[in-house]
Amino acid sequence: MRALREARALSLRDLAARSGVSAPMLSQVERGETSPTLAVAAKIAAGLGLSLSGLLRLDEAPSVAVVRAKDRRAVRRDGHRFEQLTPDLPGERASVSHHTLKPGARTGVAGDPPIHAPGSRETAVVQSGMLRLVLGDQHHDLAPGDAITFDADLPHHFENPGSDATAFIGVVTAGLRNA
Repeated sequence: MRALREARALSLRDLAARSGVSAPMLSQVERGETSPTLAVAAKIAAGLGLSLSGLLRLDEAPSVAVVRAKDRRAVRRDGHRFEQLTPDLPGERASVSHHTLKPGARTGVAGDPPIHAPGSRETAVVQSGMLRLVLGDQHHDLAPGDAITFDADLPHHFENPGSDATAFIGVVTAGLRNA
């Protein structure tokens, strides 16, 4: 809970005001000195901008999900091919995908709105070829080994300006910042 609170730049007093749960009680919960009732946990979740199930899920025992290469489904469109490398699990806060772009190809269609939720961030790591991130009116050219991180809720797309195919890994994390 503390990591979530701090990721939102909230003090204990801020979360207390947003949730209706006293700062001393929040402090005890964060330190593991007490377990909140479901009603109190629901208030804390609401104060953090989460559902109760989302907050409770954070305390689940770790599990393992394997995505075999042979089981990944490739999506192809106009010289852009991508595969989701991570499973689509409820409450998942990040996704990892592998992309290839033919020379001259781009992700998305011109005029498409952002496909990522408000507050999302994306990191792209170029494996081979040349990659250009177009973010609004800015262009960022990347070479193999380069990485870039940006606000993924802004209009953007990737292009291959080179003469060889481009491969890159994309990691999108769900937003934690306040609206």
